[in-house]
Amino acid sequence: MGSPSFALTVGAWIALELGLLVRDAARGRGGPAQDRGTRRLVFLALAGALALGSGLAHLFRADPGLWLPGHGTDAPLATGLGLMWAGLALRVWSIASLGAAFRLTVEVDPGQPVVDRGPYRRVRHPSYTGLLLIAAGYGVVTAVWPSLLLAVVLPLAVLVRRIHVEERALEVGLGEPYRAYETRTKRLVPGVW
Repeated sequence: MGSPSFALTVGAWIALELGLLVRDAARGRGGPAQDRGTRRLVFLALAGALALGSGLAHLFRADPGLWLPGHGTDAPLATGLGLMWAGLALRVWSIASLGAAFRLTVEVDPGQPVVDRGPYRRVRHPSYTGLLLIAAGYGVVTAVWPSLLLAVVLPLAVLVRRIHVEERALEVGLGEPYRAYETRTKRLVPGVW
């Protein structure tokens, strides 16, 4: 986890998220809207899972029974960084596909169209899939099972809640076009959920 490549990757992720916060604030966005506190929950779950996961990695580094395959080699770092960059790319593509409609809070503008281009052709929440890939990659870099599980399970649990809140708002705000879109696509993983 002390790798310059890892630091660069985490720095890129932080820069992306801070840029989104600044963009929303500049546009007068970022309030509670229909969010029900889920923006804060997502942040806390990601930050908590990654911080606790780092602590677990140090705690369990001497227990070979908890190591991921390849522990002690460059394999976990390379695999984890690959997952993190794939997640970042998917998140950026998702944000670009939504354009001005993307925001960190749950808000639906009157007349907002259903976006079903780019990664939204396959799943309804690809930017969350990207976040989960980033978190999973972080967990793989730690090279111990407890950290990987925490890095995925905690954010996933909160994102499931966020998706529920967001989809209710989109169903109400966009109506039948969004409900039809829901029947054609899965939430996070094509063909699965």
